[in-house]
Amino acid sequence: MKQFHTRGQVISSPVVADGQLYFGSSDHCLYALDPATGSQKWKFKSDGRITSTPAVSGGVVYFGSYDGNFYAVDAATGQLRWKFKTQGERRFSATHLHGAEPASETMPDPFDVYLSSPVTWNGGVYFGSGDSNIYALDAASGSLKWKFKTGDVVHASPAISGGILFVGSWDSYFYALDAGSGREVWRFKTGEDPVIHNQVGIQSSAAVADGVVYFGCRDSKFYAVDAATGKERWSYPNKGSWVISSPAVSEGKVYFATSDSGLFHVLDAKSGTPLYSLDFKRWVFFSSPAIAGGTLYIGSHQGRLNPAYTKDGTPNYEAAFFDFFYDDMVSGVQKMLSVGAILSSPVAAGNTVYVGSTDGNVYALM
Repeated sequence: MKQFHTRGQVISSPVVADGQLYFGSSDHCLYALDPATGSQKWKFKSDGRITSTPAVSGGVVYFGSYDGNFYAVDAATGQLRWKFKTQGERRFSATHLHGAEPASETMPDPFDVYLSSPVTWNGGVYFGSGDSNIYALDAASGSLKWKFKTGDVVHASPAISGGILFVGSWDSYFYALDAGSGREVWRFKTGEDPVIHNQVGIQSSAAVADGVVYFGCRDSKFYAVDAATGKERWSYPNKGSWVISSPAVSEGKVYFATSDSGLFHVLDAKSGTPLYSLDFKRWVFFSSPAIAGGTLYIGSHQGRLNPAYTKDGTPNYEAAFFDFFYDDMVSGVQKMLSVGAILSSPVAAGNTVYVGSTDGNVYALM
C-alpha cells in the first residue's frame, strides 16, 4: 500500500486519465500524481475546498471549488485555462434540521459534504451548484451556454445519455434536461419532509443503463425511472436509511449502499427484485461502489475499504444518530470524520485501487 498526504480531507474521488491520477482536497488544491509512484506532478490552488470529483477530457481537468468558481486547468501542466464564477456555493440549509434544536435556527446540513462533479459531452461541461442552478459551459472557453434554475442546492452530479442530462436537486425533484438547450424534458417528484428536512433531497448521482435512470434519495428510497418518460419503473424502500451513495449497474444488476443500516443491496435492474444484501455492519456508506475483476469495492465512514464478502474487525467509531442540539450534531460528524472516513469513491486502474480518506491521504492498494 502506498499513500500520498495532503493538508486537508480528501472527499473528492480520484480519477486516472492519460497516465496521471487527479483528485481534489479540502486544502483547496487539485493534485496530479504519477499513479505508479505517487510522486506529485503538479498542484493547482483554488480559494476553497475541492470536494467535487474532477472530469478529464481533451487534455483539460474540470472541477468545482467551494470558492464558487468552476475551473479548467491544463492536465499536463496544471496551468489555468479558464474559470467561471457561479452565484456562489453553500450547503443545503433548513430550520429545525433533522429535528435539532433550536428549532428556529437555520442550520447548514453537515452531511452535505460533496460538490457536484462535472461531466463533459459534445464540447460542453455540465455541473450543478449550491446556487440551485445546473450549468452548461463551453468546454474550450468557459462561456455560458445555458443554466437551469431548480428549487434548491444541486450537489448531485449529472449524467448524460442520448443527449439528455439527468440530475437531482435538494428540492426533491429529479430532472431530465435537453443537454444541448437546457430545456426541461421531465421532472420526477421524490418524497418530502417539510418539518425536519431529514428524509428529503437527492445527493446521489444517477446511473443510466438500457433506458432506465437509477438513483438514490434521502427519502429512504432507491428509484428506477424510465429515461424517456420520467415514469417510475420501480422503487426499493430502505427503512429510514438515506441512499447517498451513487449506484453501479453491471450485467443486469444494480448495486448501491445505504447510510445508517450498513447494508449494501444488489437488485435485479429490470424488476427491482432483491437478489441479495451484504451487511457490512458499518455506519455509514456515502462512498459509491466500484466493480473491477469480479470484486466490488466500497468505503465506509469507519475508514475501511470493504471488498465485497469481507468483514473486518470492530468499527473505530460508533455513530449516535444523533444528539438533539445542532452543535452536538456537527461535533459528532467532525468526530466521525476524524477517524479517516472514506467518503471518496474508489477507482480501479490496472491492478491498483485508488481511494481518498478524510485523514488527508490518497491510498494506492495493490
